[in-house]
Parts: sequence; structure tokens; C-alpha cells
Amino acid sequence: MRERLLVLMIIMLATAFFGEMKVNPLGGTFRFSLGIAAFFFGLLWFSSVPVILTGFLTGTFILVFRVGLDLLMEYRPLLESVSVHLPSAFYYFSFAILFRVLRARDNLEFPLKMGLIGASVDFLSNLVELRVREYFTDFPPLTWQSFFMLLIFGVLRSFFAVGLYNSVSIRQIRAVGEVRQQELERLRMINTELYEEAFYLRKSMTQLEDITRESYRLYRRLLTSQHAESPTALTIAENVHEVKKDSQRILAGISKLINQEGLASQLPISELCELVMRANRKYAEMLGKEIQFTWSCYVSLSTNQIYALLSVLNNVVANAVEAIDESGKIVLNVQLDGRHIVFSVLDSGPGISQEEREWVFEPGYTTKYDEKGNASTGIGLTHARGIVQSLQGQLQILHDRGLWTHFEVRIPTDQLLRGEGV
Repeated sequence: MRERLLVLMIIMLATAFFGEMKVNPLGGTFRFSLGIAAFFFGLLWFSSVPVILTGFLTGTFILVFRVGLDLLMEYRPLLESVSVHLPSAFYYFSFAILFRVLRARDNLEFPLKMGLIGASVDFLSNLVELRVREYFTDFPPLTWQSFFMLLIFGVLRSFFAVGLYNSVSIRQIRAVGEVRQQELERLRMINTELYEEAFYLRKSMTQLEDITRESYRLYRRLLTSQHAESPTALTIAENVHEVKKDSQRILAGISKLINQEGLASQLPISELCELVMRANRKYAEMLGKEIQFTWSCYVSLSTNQIYALLSVLNNVVANAVEAIDESGKIVLNVQLDGRHIVFSVLDSGPGISQEEREWVFEPGYTTKYDEKGNASTGIGLTHARGIVQSLQGQLQILHDRGLWTHFEVRIPTDQLLRGEGV
């Protein structure tokens, strides 16, 4: 209700203001003004306001407004001013009635028809005003010249209002379209990120299944040897199994959101590398580091060893992220070398000394500590090398290229094209 009153006030004020931008081609007190175009545009644009009520309120407001101006400027006495401006109120009354009777708003999608209807309503309303003006004042009778002038001005004002309406509508549609396009882009990005996260979640589930199986085997061995820690191994297996089940439910929900019944069992190596670099860019941002990630892949092959490669490359690239203090660069290059695919990961971190290179692949060796001083497990690179070796490949540290640390993963091509791996 409050919004409608506000709209009514806007229409009345705009009509009164633009109504003072006028000409008097017929002489006397009859005027052609932009107020009619403003009123017509208001009826078209604000479709929520009732037409008849708007017409009567606007006509009444125009009468009061113009009489008030006359009294303020001392143009005319009160009764004379009312007789001069009352016919204008009848114009708006008749305009609203004809507009409603002809159901003008039903033709908003047809500009030409809408313009002709508006011109007709304007012309007929002018005739009503002139008749009323002749009755209250000594206004001269309508001539053929005046008749055609009314018609011409009616056409001009009507098509001006309709043209303005369509111009503003087009701008609004474009603005809405741009907003929707931005929203679609945002949803597409969310969908892409969910798809990527689903890969990592499925990879984690595969590893959780392996952990559950190994923990249960450990429990059976300890139970057979009547070891006191056998219940602990069973508890680990049970807890990991619960985590796996929760992950399955999460994956099912994500797959539904991204309209994927199942994730791809084969992925282009270039796409997989991009996946690794994007994930580690997010990791670097989370750590508050400014790291420039670049990658290039000159291999146009796909692999079904998705989780194995993800594990290896993520371990190596994540280590590079953690090694860089605040800012730096990480580069991933992939190329064919004979029957091998070579993944080179270079970072601009502090480097690895010759002594450390002999230990970095040993289980438990670490140089990383958390905020509380607790050491990392030191099994990341050990695990990565074990996966690479299971694929009959090599993971090694090459000599630094200047200040760059260089890890190389070399895997036979045929091993990346065999059945599901680790």
C-alpha cells in the first residue's frame, strides 16, 4: 500500500512539473505540455497502480497545483483560476477512463498498436477538455486547423511516451540479463569446483577403503598372536569405515548437485594437472601466501590412474607450497620422453641441501612443524615414491636449476593406461 502511494505521488508530481513545460498553439489558456507524456509513461511503467484512481487523483492534483501557482504568483483570482484549470482536470479524468476502457496495458508488447491507442486517447481527451473549456470560458470553437493540431500533438506525445517506455524496458532487460549471466557464471564456477572436489573426495574414499582393509588385517594378525593392542586396531578400522560411509553420503549429495551419476574413470593428463594446480592455489591462499602457479602439458593422453597421479602430484606440489615462505613461483611441466611421461615440479623455495636429499624420502623424516611445535608425520614423499614405484616409475630430486628445487616424476606411458591403480 505504501509503495502504491509513493508511485502515485511520483506520477502526480512528474505530471505537474512537466506540465509547466508547455506551448499554447491554439491561443488562450489551452496548452500542450510534456505533462501528458509523463502521465502516459507513468501509466505504462507502473502497472501496479489502478488507472482510474490515478487519473482522478492526478487531475485533481493538477487543478490544485495550477490554481495554487496562480494565487502565489497573483495571476488570477481564485474563481477565474478554477474555471481556467478545471478543464485540464477533465482531460486526465477522460484519459484514464479511455485508457482503461481500451485496455491499453494489454498491448505493451506491440509498440505500434500501443502508440496508436495512446494517440487516440490523447486526441479524444483533448476534445473533452476543449468542450469543457468552451463551457466554462469563452474559448473559441474548434476549427479544422485546431483539429489536425490536436491529432499531430497526440501522435507525437503518444509515440514519445511509448518509445521512452520501450527504451527503458530494453535497458532494464539488458541489466537483468547481465545480472543473470553473472549469476550463471558464478553457478558454473561453483559447479566446476564441486566437480573438482568430488574427484578428491572419491580419491579419499578409495584410500579410506584401503586403510579400513589394512587395519582389519592388522587386527586379525594381532588377535591371532593374542596381542594386547588388537582391540585398538579394530577400533581404528571401525572409525575409518564410518568416515568412509560419511564420505560416500557427501559424494552422493555433490554428484546430485552437479548432475553427475558418476565421476569420470578416465581423465586427460592435462586436465588432471590443471586440477592439481588449482587445488594447490587454493591451499596457498588459505596459508596466506602469494604464489604464482604456471603449468604446461605437451601430452595429449588420458589416464585411468587418476587417484595415483593426484596423490603423487599433490604431495609434491603441496610440499612446494609449504616450502615457500611468503611469495614465490611453482611450475609444473609435463612432456613425453621416449616411452615415459615426465612430470617436472619446480619451486622457488629455499631449496633442499645435499644432506637432506638423502633423507627426504625416508618415513618419518620432516622439517615441518605446526604452531604448537608438533612435527609432521614425514610420510608424504615416502607415500608418493611408493605409488610411483608401483607404477614402475621413479621419483627423484634433480640438481637445482639456479635457485629452483626440481622434483621429477618419471612413469612409463603404458602404466598410466592400465587398469585402476592405487
